[in-house]
Amino acid sequence: MKQLKALAFTLFLAIMAFNGFAQRIKVIEGKLPDFGNEKTVNTEFTYDNIGVGKYDKEEDYIKAKTEEYNKKEPGRGDNWAKSWIADRKNRFEPKFDELLSKYSDLTIDVNAKYTIIFHTSFIEPGFNIGITRRSAFINGDATIVETANKSKVIAKISVDKAPGNSFWGNDYDTGERLSETYATAGRAVGKFLKK
Repeated sequence: MKQLKALAFTLFLAIMAFNGFAQRIKVIEGKLPDFGNEKTVNTEFTYDNIGVGKYDKEEDYIKAKTEEYNKKEPGRGDNWAKSWIADRKNRFEPKFDELLSKYSDLTIDVNAKYTIIFHTSFIEPGFNIGITRRSAFINGDATIVETANKSKVIAKISVDKAPGNSFWGNDYDTGERLSETYATAGRAVGKFLKK
C-alpha cells in the first residue's frame, strides 16, 4: 500500500511539473483561415536571430559549445556544430510536420493553398546528465500565408515554451530533446488549426 501511495504521489508531482511547464499558444495577428475544407498545408521553417539558453545570438552559443567539446576531444565540437544545423532538416522539421499533420488531419504538400512558416525565436536546449536534468523548450511563431503570395499574412500564432523530453527520460542527446520540442509545437499548432 505504501508503494502504491508513493507511486501515486510521484505521478501527481510529474503531472504538476509538466503542467507548470506547459506551452502557451495564441493568435497574435489576423484570423485563422477555415481549414475545414482544406486537405493539405505547406510548411517552411526559418531560424534567423535565435537566442539559445543564456546567449542572445545562436552563433555565440555554437562557438562556445564547439570550443568546449573540442577541448575535451579534438574534432568532437566540429561534429557537434554540424549536427546542430543538420538536425533542423533531419530531425526537427520532420517531427513538426508529422505531429502537425496527425493532429490537424492535413497532409503536408508544397502545393497547398496555405503555408505555415514556423520561425524559431528561442531555444533552451536543456540537459540530462542522469542525476539531474533541465527540459528543453522552444519559442516561435507560426505565420500562415497564402502559398501563391507569401507576402500576404493571414494569421500569426505564437508558440511559447513548447517542451521537449522523452517519456522515460532517456534524452541525453540535445538533438533528441529538441526534436521533441518541435513535435510538441507541431501537435499544438495542429490542434489549434482543427478547432
